[in-house]
Amino acid sequence: MTTLTPAYTQIASGLRFPEGPVAMPDGSVVLVEIERRTLSRVTPDGKVHVVARLGGGPNGAAPGPGGKIYVTNNGGLKFVERPGKLFPVLQADDYTGGSIQVVDPETGRVDTLYDRCDGQRLRGPNDLVFDRAGGFWFTDLGKTRERDADRGAVYYAKADGSLIREAIFPLERPNGIGLSPDEGTLYVVETPTARCWAFQLSAPGQIASAHGTYRGEKGTVVVGLGGYQMFDSLAVDAAGHVCAATLITGAVSDIWPDGSRVDQYVLPDPMVTNVCFGGRELRTAYATLSMGGALVAFEWPRPGLPLHYLNR
Repeated sequence: MTTLTPAYTQIASGLRFPEGPVAMPDGSVVLVEIERRTLSRVTPDGKVHVVARLGGGPNGAAPGPGGKIYVTNNGGLKFVERPGKLFPVLQADDYTGGSIQVVDPETGRVDTLYDRCDGQRLRGPNDLVFDRAGGFWFTDLGKTRERDADRGAVYYAKADGSLIREAIFPLERPNGIGLSPDEGTLYVVETPTARCWAFQLSAPGQIASAHGTYRGEKGTVVVGLGGYQMFDSLAVDAAGHVCAATLITGAVSDIWPDGSRVDQYVLPDPMVTNVCFGGRELRTAYATLSMGGALVAFEWPRPGLPLHYLNR
């Protein structure tokens, strides 16, 4: 593993546990602030504007049909604050369940698209990615309480509210999720195990089982990190590399698609939680440094993968 220290620019500070960044065509970055419970917009001059107040715990965001922003809401987290540091610990006291929300960024209107699947309440939706067919995959990390925790799952859903289906269960706190450039592979990373899984797709929303020896896994492990590290959310670049935010190390891990190599771009915060691509040729990586409440930018060695429903 190669460790790199990129030259970075701080775009904004004072954010309340930022996550889910989306680099917009106008140069701004839309992101969620989990502790503040908002969808916010950071302009290039570093000013922060609240787009919508979402309640619960907005965790991930992605552009969807009709110019809307789709948000995975984990239902709320309890935070501990120290000077210059903010970090989540347990399920919020006012937690009532997780959901998928749809936000109109022009008006701030918020609608709940899904809050359950086959009668099972969503527990802690975390990250999402749209495919070219108009559906989206999302992880449900679950919630952690004082003495127990939920088992995680991955779902596939339609953007119009017509379908939601559990696709993978169980996983150990699945967090980041992304698609390969040809959309033939779905990547999911687990937080506590620091494993990156690959699931081959036979069609949009359909996983072809790998027939694993343990529990009949549907996927295969691309890479697992050693030592005390944990994966958070992710993006995929145009070369198919999995770019996974990595906790404790405080980095963005650049994972080769075949798992043969991992480079880590280390940033000044142990809770680097997500990354997205924007700027000229999508060569700028925007990363959320959540414990310290900052958004930073640095050059990525390859172009990022363009997002569906985001015209540049």
